[in-house]
Amino acid sequence: MFSIPGKQAVKLTPAAAAQIRKLMERDGVSGLRIGVKKGGCAGMEYTMEYVREPDPNDEIVEQDGARVMIAPMAQMFLFGTEIDYRTSLLESGFHFNNPNVTEACGCGESIKFEGM
Repeated sequence: MFSIPGKQAVKLTPAAAAQIRKLMERDGVSGLRIGVKKGGCAGMEYTMEYVREPDPNDEIVEQDGARVMIAPMAQMFLFGTEIDYRTSLLESGFHFNNPNVTEACGCGESIKFEGM
């Protein structure tokens, strides 16, 4: 929908691609769907869910054996985002480096986009 020919909507770091591949193999799914929903103190939150069958309107990104589907309503908010996977002593999880975010809350779970 919002793609530029020859350029993927989102980019995965090697760590994110490895974690997504691991989840796909472990749970027998065809990938992860990424979206955004209203919520949190800044107004929006990222969502992730397992996908067995892609929606025909999803933007599909395949990189290094990992597959991510971007929900139709989230495509304009996620274009240009780099998805990373980080592990530390206290937590592990996906992190979004999204150039479209204008504001984020202190906990890092909630985001705001221009005009929202």
